[in-house]
Amino acid sequence: MSGVPANVAAARYDNYRLYRVVLATDEHVQVFQQLEAKSDSCTFYGHARQPGQQLTIMVSASKVADFEDLLTLYSVEGRVLEYNLQQLIDKEATTVKPVTTPPAELDWEHYHHLETIYRWMEWLAEQHSFVTLVELGNSHEGRPIRGVKLSRRPDNKAIFVEGGIHAREWISPATATFILNELITSTDPTIVQLATEYDWFVFPIVNPDGYRFTFTGDRLWRKNRKPYGLCRGVDLNRNFDSNWGGTGSSDDPCSYDFAGSSAFSEPESTALAAFIRRYKGEARIRTYIALHSYSQLLMFPYGHTDERVPNYDHLRTITDRAIAALTAVNGTAFQGGSKYETIYPSSGGSIDWAYQPGGIPVSLTFELRGPPDSTDMFILPAEQIIPVGRETLAAFVAIVHESARFGYYD
Repeated sequence: MSGVPANVAAARYDNYRLYRVVLATDEHVQVFQQLEAKSDSCTFYGHARQPGQQLTIMVSASKVADFEDLLTLYSVEGRVLEYNLQQLIDKEATTVKPVTTPPAELDWEHYHHLETIYRWMEWLAEQHSFVTLVELGNSHEGRPIRGVKLSRRPDNKAIFVEGGIHAREWISPATATFILNELITSTDPTIVQLATEYDWFVFPIVNPDGYRFTFTGDRLWRKNRKPYGLCRGVDLNRNFDSNWGGTGSSDDPCSYDFAGSSAFSEPESTALAAFIRRYKGEARIRTYIALHSYSQLLMFPYGHTDERVPNYDHLRTITDRAIAALTAVNGTAFQGGSKYETIYPSSGGSIDWAYQPGGIPVSLTFELRGPPDSTDMFILPAEQIIPVGRETLAAFVAIVHESARFGYYD
């Protein structure tokens, strides 16, 4: 039985198609910019920016014929990645454990509800003296933003792990909890060292309202749930005070990358930043890692400009070594670099803010499986949670070792 409660009001994507198109000319770019601005039947995953770009677009069933006609009219190369998105969602729903799952039965062969993950973290704190339950603050709807601190000895430098800032990216919280469990229970000497010599702050779901809504209302919801006029939600990863409102964000409340009414207009981003500031004076948090999906990338600041950060060469080496370690586990191919040069320009992101003014010198974003032209997108099969967790943990080990080699934990 599915762990997803029945909800007649939940969004459905029957016969919605997923396309991958190639924007070969300036005209193609202009056409798709206009389409995104005017159509409420085409959901863009990324914005049309430049010739040579490939773009993923979800098209509602009622507009498939119009979209196909547009491709023909403007001689745009396109292919269908998925013919019926609802089939993927329905299949995934069978791999969700019931909300009543006891915390001791949380596993990494299924996806889990917010309530189950929260009970599991409470249980961890009860079971282990070196694990402490921590709350950043409350979400817009009043839910606690809950995580744990793992600390086996005093005065350690710390690593912060952010998961679930984008609600629909279920593999992010699943990976965060997998890594947390390994840090607590593994007998591998390398992992034990990592869990002993450093403190870890792990927050698997920093957007609890949005994450819960993906189980009850719309599996593909991205933002938080704060109302703005006729629309809801802010992209929390565009709401930080780092070139807020600039390139790669929107001032339209109905847009998937709406940046909010002002920098830190949202309680979730405000609470996260306040936590980082609290530890800035002690210079304890030296690494910030955000987990996202999908595209198989490992990136560092900046997202809003091609200007290189002062420690660009260090961060490039750290990401290269981490990708090599990740690929060695399962052969998964990743690319690395700054956000601006690797994926697309974006402003108001958490890792840019964590880097400056947050003062965290190693600030990184993972885009986990699958590849840019993935048919799964954000609906990664649960059978991939453990392989993703293992390869990402290997990357974490490399990140910490390389960061230490460069003196970032001194």
